[in-house]
Amino acid sequence: MATIQEQIREIEEEIKKTSYNKATSHHIGRLKAKLAKLHDEVEKKSSSSGTGEGYSVKKSGDATVTLVGFPSVGKSTLLNKLTDAHSEVGAYEFTTLTVIPGVMEYKGATIQILDVPGLVKGAASGRGRGKEVIAVIRNSDLVLFLLDVFQPLHLPVLKEELYEAGIRVDQHPPDVVIKKMDRGGVRINSTVELDLDEETIKSILDEYKIHNATVLFRENINVDQLIDVVSKNRSYVSSMIVVNKVDLAYPKMLEEAKKMYPEAVFISAHNSQNLEELKNVLYERLKFIRVYMKPQGEAADMEEPMIVLDGTNIGQICERLHKDFKKKFRFAYVWGPSAKHPGQRVGMDHKLKDGDVLSIIIQK
Repeated sequence: MATIQEQIREIEEEIKKTSYNKATSHHIGRLKAKLAKLHDEVEKKSSSSGTGEGYSVKKSGDATVTLVGFPSVGKSTLLNKLTDAHSEVGAYEFTTLTVIPGVMEYKGATIQILDVPGLVKGAASGRGRGKEVIAVIRNSDLVLFLLDVFQPLHLPVLKEELYEAGIRVDQHPPDVVIKKMDRGGVRINSTVELDLDEETIKSILDEYKIHNATVLFRENINVDQLIDVVSKNRSYVSSMIVVNKVDLAYPKMLEEAKKMYPEAVFISAHNSQNLEELKNVLYERLKFIRVYMKPQGEAADMEEPMIVLDGTNIGQICERLHKDFKKKFRFAYVWGPSAKHPGQRVGMDHKLKDGDVLSIIIQK
């Protein structure tokens, strides 16, 4: 019987050989679904077999950022300059063998930054402690891709490894809802015009043994995105690009790198060049908001807001305040941008906006 890796190669070859058109779209969709399931199987086996000392890092602070790059791009040096951490620095590969956490305080926010072993090609299949590294990245709020100015083409390789591991960088979860049923077959509804045909949709669902369900599309998506929805194990993380070692680069080389990545921040971690701009861009990319707490029957504390990520709901605020708040939660009042009217009564799923005033009512 063929191994999982052999099955993966066979399906990839078949996809390459099959010309894409309307008649073959459902067949390719099914092949891609099979391929995704095999990749997930590889990840599960690799994750269960490796323990990896130092890889269980508890999230702390207002946000978690993971430094991702090939070995020897300067992650440890950058971590030491930005935070209170003491990650070992060396001009050779794999200096960092465990996750090194550090904390950066900036504009009232506490940002946890993690230095992980350098990601290498093949990490998604477990090479170079890749699985443990990817597990940490999955739980991050932002990925900071750190590139060497002498190796700027590493970025597509890094993104491909994360994609293979089910991490979707700078994407949002597709707006598709699948509700399984006991009978009735597959019923497809949409609020937008779809490029996917019904046969392709059903062939993908069939591959995941979903034979009875209602599927509501509120967004026009492709085959890969539908597979992501069905598999339910994708992680969606935002990112930023930082190019290091600019102090060593020739002007022409630096100019070419800036044309390649105009959105990147160019730094020298070694001599602290441009680190203040990096801190500011990092803070902006995390999209923090301020929420002012109002204890029941008291005035709101407008001096020290709670700093949280955009999109945070009241349930997540309860978790941060105290472990009992979520269990004893009754309702909450909100004043500000997210409220339909001042003092709106809301539940735990209500998402907050910058400048909101929040009062949580719990059982006594």
